[in-house]
Amino acid sequence: MTEVTRVPLQPIGKGILGKLWLGVAFAILLAAGAAWATSYKGVTVDTLSAGTGNSPAETDIVLVNYEGRLADGTVFDSGERVPFPVNGVVPGFTEALQKMQKGGRYEVFIPAELAYGTEAKGSIPANSDLTFTVELVDFRTQAEIEAMQRQMQQMGIDPSAMGPQGPQGMPGAPVGE
Repeated sequence: MTEVTRVPLQPIGKGILGKLWLGVAFAILLAAGAAWATSYKGVTVDTLSAGTGNSPAETDIVLVNYEGRLADGTVFDSGERVPFPVNGVVPGFTEALQKMQKGGRYEVFIPAELAYGTEAKGSIPANSDLTFTVELVDFRTQAEIEAMQRQMQQMGIDPSAMGPQGPQGMPGAPVGE
């Protein structure tokens, strides 16, 4: 009986195996280059310690502890219990805040295009990527903040006199205490 499925193998010519490996290496390099060119170059938020609950919306007011660093590690700004509107900062920081949860601590990378771009800002050179360590202490809606301010005014407390630790001058408090 004859074998119909048997196919004779032809001998491989000299140098073909080397060319095959060269082709495989070229394909891998081409794929790696394409992957690098299409890699995500936006804001990244890495969780250092997880928070709980919802994330702030773009119209909310946040209270954060933060430290901002340049690519070389130079600290350009920091603050504790700093309140500000989510939409009142650079676009990359706005995006990052909306990915955080109350009580969480995060490492945030903001590329220059989503930070200050081609503008120099204080000690931040133009075209600088920024890295922040941020703890989201709390956040409130604008309506909640306004309601709290109205209550303070009704109690006779000037909301603009509030500092990070509380009122700077309670009405009727003795001077020097």
